[in-house]
Amino acid sequence: MKKTIISLAAVLFTLQAGAQGTPDATMNPLITSMPSLSIAPDARAAGLGDQGVSTEADFNSQYWNPAKYAYMYTKGGITANYTPWLRKLVSDIDLAYLAGFYNFGDLGGGIGASFTYFSMGDVALTDGDGNTLQNVRPNEWALDVSYFRKLHEYVSMSVAVRVLYSDLNNGYNSSIGGGTEMRPAVTAAADVALYYRQPIDLPMGTSHFALGFTLKNLGGKMTYDRVTSNFIPASMNIGASYELPCDKYNFLTFSLEANKMLVPSRKSRFTEGFDPKDESTWQMSQDAYSALNPAKGWFQSFADAPGGAREEFNEVRWGAGIEYSYNKQFFARAGYSYENFYKGNRNYLTFGAGFHLSIVTLDVSYCVGLAASNPLDQTMRFTLGFDLYGIKDLVNNRKK
Repeated sequence: MKKTIISLAAVLFTLQAGAQGTPDATMNPLITSMPSLSIAPDARAAGLGDQGVSTEADFNSQYWNPAKYAYMYTKGGITANYTPWLRKLVSDIDLAYLAGFYNFGDLGGGIGASFTYFSMGDVALTDGDGNTLQNVRPNEWALDVSYFRKLHEYVSMSVAVRVLYSDLNNGYNSSIGGGTEMRPAVTAAADVALYYRQPIDLPMGTSHFALGFTLKNLGGKMTYDRVTSNFIPASMNIGASYELPCDKYNFLTFSLEANKMLVPSRKSRFTEGFDPKDESTWQMSQDAYSALNPAKGWFQSFADAPGGAREEFNEVRWGAGIEYSYNKQFFARAGYSYENFYKGNRNYLTFGAGFHLSIVTLDVSYCVGLAASNPLDQTMRFTLGFDLYGIKDLVNNRKK
């Protein structure tokens, strides 16, 4: 039962029909605990190809790069996001994301926070004979807090701490069919982020060039049985964006981002007895993988792929996007997300639209899968944000 539920969570995230007919020996995706942490939670970033490390600050910067909050146009805001996940496969898997921030202004810096909740729907637990024992609703959640501040007129930095909780059997911890007892997994992680944004004067207005860098989910491993353990989706993200004013009211923003998972591969060059010519020697045992120190695994992830440097490069996931805005009120977006065929093949086009007026921001995005029968196809996301200081000003004006 334990292996069935864990495999279900992994498959729901990595399943790609584009791998049809491909021998298993050539596939080497990076499987982690809590894959929901890698799902883009907000509609704006999703509309830009699932990337937001270097784009202009918004209410959901807590997920992508909290250092961006230092350049927000308001001192405080909150946002709610909802994603009906993998609707082509099931109807009851959902991701909800809440975020907010407050900038202290003259006191220096500010704080951000977010809460992620991922429900995997209804799952029937069975014994070794296939008899249903109980229906449960597996779920995962993460709670984090960040501190950000400007280091320079054009540079900001942030640090964040996060608590992670994953319950794949909804608290039903009894041993089933003589197997190992399952329990919820808990761990902690931290993020470090940098953001650089510089204005550039042009004849048609002021443009902005930005760079972003984050190290995300650097923390402990997760175990559901107190015996085996797996890495959480730690990653290194680097991005660049350029906002170009066409005239006083029309703007175009181009952005590009690279994501490298800091997760060691189970098919590894560091497997005992590894022979580059014999694929049967590539698979690291579960015991050896579980014993791998998290920090060692982060560094090992840069050089452990059996295919060498070429395969390591294939582990980089790319996102690119373009955003058009009119008067910073109406937005149209398009993007592309690319992942190598042998690392998961999550390739899709994304589209989005947004509306910002006074105190309210509304965004929506839509995903078009490029692989045949891609389960991510037709995925939609919805975002609703509120400018808290805009609300405060509106209330004060009404009182006058």
